[in-house]
Amino acid sequence: MPLDAAAKFHESALMQFLKTLFWVVFAVVMVLFARDNWQVVHVNLWAGLIADVKLPVLVLTAFLLGFLPTFIVYRARLWSLKRRLETQGHNNVGGPAPIPVAVPTPVRTSSAPTDLAKRAGDAREASDAKAWPTP
Repeated sequence: MPLDAAAKFHESALMQFLKTLFWVVFAVVMVLFARDNWQVVHVNLWAGLIADVKLPVLVLTAFLLGFLPTFIVYRARLWSLKRRLETQGHNNVGGPAPIPVAVPTPVRTSSAPTDLAKRAGDAREASDAKAWPTP
């Protein structure tokens, strides 16, 4: 059942509201996490080097180190597929080309002349079909 323009607008507005609601809830949870865990963490690096980092900053950094490469690969793949689809669309401007259908020609098996068969009222000719068509 096709949707009219008002229903499509309502559906997209509802989805936009849900996206916004998700991000607001996510931001509130992250702020509460950061407030409750705002403490210094000692990170042992190499050669006795120690970094003092706040825990929420460390968690955010670890998340971004895992998320950003995956997101970049995803967006690059999506971009590549969109470009491929656009070039396919330009090649098929009128849609797919119709496939020509070969029409079989009837084979005459009687030795009688054609005009004699017409005078007799029998206009059927033999073909490759399994059964004779009914008049």
